[in-house]
Amino acid sequence: MISQALHFTSETLGQFLKNRFQLDEGKTILNNVIEATGLIPQENQNKVVLSLINIEKETAQPFYNRNQQLMGGDFADTAPAERFNLDLLVSANFDDYNETLKFLNATILFFQINNVLDATKSAAIPQGLSKLEFDIEKINYQQMQGLWTAMGAKYQPSVIYKMRLVTIQGDEATGLTPAVKETRNLAEA
Repeated sequence: MISQALHFTSETLGQFLKNRFQLDEGKTILNNVIEATGLIPQENQNKVVLSLINIEKETAQPFYNRNQQLMGGDFADTAPAERFNLDLLVSANFDDYNETLKFLNATILFFQINNVLDATKSAAIPQGLSKLEFDIEKINYQQMQGLWTAMGAKYQPSVIYKMRLVTIQGDEATGLTPAVKETRNLAEA
């Protein structure tokens, strides 16, 4: 689900930018900011680059349901779904600094308008994803500098969004709980 959520976000943002600026080609890419060799990937040039920088497990308990109802009314015992929050670095990598700022501004506008992506906003949302929520992450100058230094890259104008509630659920059943077919009043027995 992580890959599907990230690709869907990149494609949806890409379509928004194409429409906004009446472009013929896409301007978004899901990629590393820097390669293991220390070079900037050539395919990032003149693009808005989305990069996964952190995965955090959501620990709120209401998400953990161990039973799934089957067609016949019985329940399959399954491992609880796990939900994750993804930190997404969105950086603008354009030759022209004005283009960098223009696309970064449009990207922030996209996430402000689309702070939730679900089936009501996009019929193309991948199966298994009910919705994605986006919150801008407030980090200070030193934290941003530390992030770019840790990646081994030179700073590019960027913003970080937390993508909330990407669910991962295995389909393997660990047991079966039969459905209640009849009840008996103990007072009558």
